[in-house]
Amino acid sequence: MVRLAAIVVLALAVALLACIRLAPSDPARWHRMPETITDRDLEGGAMRRVAGDLAALDAIARATPRTRVLAGSVGEGMITYVTRSRIMGFPDYTTVRQAGDMLEIFARLRFGRSDLGVNAARVDGWLARLAETR
Repeated sequence: MVRLAAIVVLALAVALLACIRLAPSDPARWHRMPETITDRDLEGGAMRRVAGDLAALDAIARATPRTRVLAGSVGEGMITYVTRSRIMGFPDYTTVRQAGDMLEIFARLRFGRSDLGVNAARVDGWLARLAETR
């Protein structure tokens, strides 16, 4: 009986991980920005507003491991990236918009309530690398 329970628990865990990894990312849902972006950390993400160039930040984001473009382009002035965690494959979404000479960045998790600061750390790392290019 214990063996059967262990097999059921393992099967449920594998099914949950498969759902997380295989869940589709709908650009209509994630390729969006709030009307107002302010510099602040959120429970499940971060917002930043800094001077910068979208093309330069795009190159940095694309070089980040496990990160791909979900929607948008430099030419459109807004890009949304999906970055997956190394082990579990949890997706985080980061949308970056060029607003004049400012970059507006909105990073957030998809699953759960808290990202333990992962999104803020990633965005701040991108911005540190961007500052080095000036």
